[in-house]
Amino acid sequence: MVGDVVEFSGTLVTARDKAHQKLIQIYRNGEKPPFDLRDGAVIHCGPIAVRRDSGWEVVSAGPTTSYRMEEYTFDLVRDTGLRLIIGKGGMGRKTAEACRRYKAVYCVFTGGASLVAAQSVKSVENVFWLQELGMPEAVWVFKVEGFGPLVVTIDSEGNNLTEEVVEKAKRRV
Repeated sequence: MVGDVVEFSGTLVTARDKAHQKLIQIYRNGEKPPFDLRDGAVIHCGPIAVRRDSGWEVVSAGPTTSYRMEEYTFDLVRDTGLRLIIGKGGMGRKTAEACRRYKAVYCVFTGGASLVAAQSVKSVENVFWLQELGMPEAVWVFKVEGFGPLVVTIDSEGNNLTEEVVEKAKRRV
């Protein structure tokens, strides 16, 4: 339900603008990406990670502005079976319709709290397209624990907290 505050634990996949574009093209070509998003979770995030002897250490994992992904989100949710999208700021009607139709939710993580977000990343399971897209645009697969707090901003019924706030503000002006 919109307004609920939740945390997420499990597999969390990063995807920014270029990753969204690449994923949409892959699905349009009838192909599948090298990772599975079915029933999964994506965060609009360009992490900063450092390679250590033991693997990758994520030092920053804050969300980026999600509305930039609005034009891709409906297709991505439809094509992948994605269930959770985490980002920053509001998203629009296409995303709300995707959430309603395919029973997904969009949650907001506080902007400017990238160090807090990084502390929830327990491991990097994989990274895809690092050479091609660069570190912030690559697709990172994290294991996270207690990632949040997250505010449900679009629920699986298509209710959109951001649009509700805008409408209330318009009525008051």
